[in-house]
Amino acid sequence: MTRKKHTDSARNYRKNVTPSQNETSFQVVVEQTDLFVTAQKDLRAEVAAIIHEVRSVIKAHIFLNPQFGTSLTPVDVPKDADPIITAMAEAAKLCNVGPMAAVAGAVAQEVATRLKPVSENILVENGGDIYMHSTVTRRVALLSDPESGSKIGLVIKSNEFPVSVCSSSGTIGHSLSLGSGDLVTVRSQDGRLADAAATALANLLKSPADVPIVIEKARTLSESLTKSGAKYGLDGVFVQYDSKIGAWGNIELIAL
Repeated sequence: MTRKKHTDSARNYRKNVTPSQNETSFQVVVEQTDLFVTAQKDLRAEVAAIIHEVRSVIKAHIFLNPQFGTSLTPVDVPKDADPIITAMAEAAKLCNVGPMAAVAGAVAQEVATRLKPVSENILVENGGDIYMHSTVTRRVALLSDPESGSKIGLVIKSNEFPVSVCSSSGTIGHSLSLGSGDLVTVRSQDGRLADAAATALANLLKSPADVPIVIEKARTLSESLTKSGAKYGLDGVFVQYDSKIGAWGNIELIAL
């Protein structure tokens, strides 16, 4: 049976973001990139400049290496490739997916990291993929059904940042997923890895019976990252298919 696909581009979930008194939230759109940022001051111009730069780097690489933009499996890149390209390719290789599976997390991380010197609290959301620097505890809503809204979320304590929380879904959004589950959310300190891993794990989620399989795959992937000496690993995973959920690792769930 074909499951309902939610493809509304309005991203109404952003209306529920509540910045603190010394923070502001704003949207920045450059071509297909649509970021929602919470920071200690309005940084629209700075965010837009970084997006333009990152998009130029990625588009230039794809122009010379078209497979980077289309492959669903890892792609080798030159040793002298831009660090953004290299990081995306490495994350994709670790998770056995195409490099563009890491692009949203890569953009979010690049923006947040570059602007941390002017805003020590900065949260960048890129189509459900988030990278955050914060000095206070944060709650991140988990959206498995846009029509009913978020009912649960993650708690991330002030001493645990930077943190990336990236999600993939077979029923929400336009991004390609080979699975049909409601939500796979990955927590990591690296946005590229979190994004690529979310895609890889969501590809396996095709029925409620697959929830424990995805959790076990997350454990296996985490162990392989540790053994390989990767700089960052998977810190936690949340999985949902209909009413069946699973979680592993550093995932503190709360009711919203």
